[in-house]
Amino acid sequence: MTLLLRDADLAAAFDHAARSYDTLVAANPGYHAHLRRSARRLGLPHGGAGLRVLDLGCGTGASTAALAAAFPEARITAVDASAGMLEQAARKRWRQEVSFVHAPAERLAEAGVEGPFDAVFAAYLFRNATDPDAVLAAVREALGPRGRLAVHEYTLSGRAAHRAVWTAVCRGVVQPVATVLGDGELYRHLWHSVVRFDTAEAFTERVRSAGFEQVRALPLPGWQTGITHTVVARRPGSETAVGR
Repeated sequence: MTLLLRDADLAAAFDHAARSYDTLVAANPGYHAHLRRSARRLGLPHGGAGLRVLDLGCGTGASTAALAAAFPEARITAVDASAGMLEQAARKRWRQEVSFVHAPAERLAEAGVEGPFDAVFAAYLFRNATDPDAVLAAVREALGPRGRLAVHEYTLSGRAAHRAVWTAVCRGVVQPVATVLGDGELYRHLWHSVVRFDTAEAFTERVRSAGFEQVRALPLPGWQTGITHTVVARRPGSETAVGR
């Protein structure tokens, strides 16, 4: 059995899981608080007034809500490759400055999503990408000079203890519940995609190699310490994009 899902197969699995997705993640201690913390780490001034923010891989809108809470004055464009997840997101109440677009992260321009954006937020996206370097190139292209990037992702520390905690949670909690909901395949992918993806150190180097600067991996508290990180970075350029 294939453990990792990609492209259309992954989008279809998320479509199927969309209705129960919010219920399942709500059982994750700190899930929404961690997203809000990572969103705030973008550090946009004045509540995001006059700024454009791209939420890449928005899912059912949890990351969008985190951005909206952190930057209530920003214009937010939220993008996802799963129509089912976007349908769930669109059912929620949003202010007028929040919009949703159905598109893969690598093909933003084809869907009419055009920069420059002042910031990009990507939650639980890169380990799901067939070509994470292509996604980073798309992000760099979408950002204006000195535009900010925050990636909220399951990126293990590299320590055996943190990998063991992740495996125990997946085997003992996530997988049994997901199987009952009929989404076992997607959450097997979740488990193994994290184990096979970059460590936090390797991902920061990947971001740096993609042409970003001031790249740092910041920890998150609670049981996800050493399992989930916020990787922050900036696109090089003049000081005209953020805080203008």
